[in-house]
Amino acid sequence: MITALLVAFAVYVLAGQQITEKVKAFIATAKMPTIDGKHVAALALLVAAGIAVLPSRSSTPAPQPVPVPPAFTLKGKFIGERAASDSIVMAALCSELADCIEYDGSHDQRLKTGVAFDELRVAARELRCKGDSIGARQPKVREAVQKFLEDAVGSSGGPVTPESRAAWVSAFRDLSRAAADVTR
Repeated sequence: MITALLVAFAVYVLAGQQITEKVKAFIATAKMPTIDGKHVAALALLVAAGIAVLPSRSSTPAPQPVPVPPAFTLKGKFIGERAASDSIVMAALCSELADCIEYDGSHDQRLKTGVAFDELRVAARELRCKGDSIGARQPKVREAVQKFLEDAVGSSGGPVTPESRAAWVSAFRDLSRAAADVTR
């Protein structure tokens, strides 16, 4: 707005007298239109619409979005020469566990307790890794996973509800994603 006023003032300073003479000559020769009530009402509506379209300035600041908690990560926790292969095996194992628990929930529901989920995890790891323990080789990963699972699903080994089953599935998928992200 101030820029337009400055430009108009500069034009007036440079050519103001000539413009004034031409405007006076036009007014003297031109027939002025008659303005009646309809024209005034239409002009008032246009001004009101223009004011309504202008953005309003609020004295209160806009609410800030709630910060999203950082995603669980295992980066920097896998160490040693088998770090990459351990993270790949863990990603695949956790993904399969999530799929198995989810499938079981929509079919036979053989896995009915948190203890059963943990026993499935241990059996799958022993069978897949032939008794080898990734947690023994990667203690930082073991500690991070243990804390994550306690925070995500708790430590109750009791009966599983549909909500707690969904929490286990989500937790194993998050672990799978975190382990897979290590090698990306």
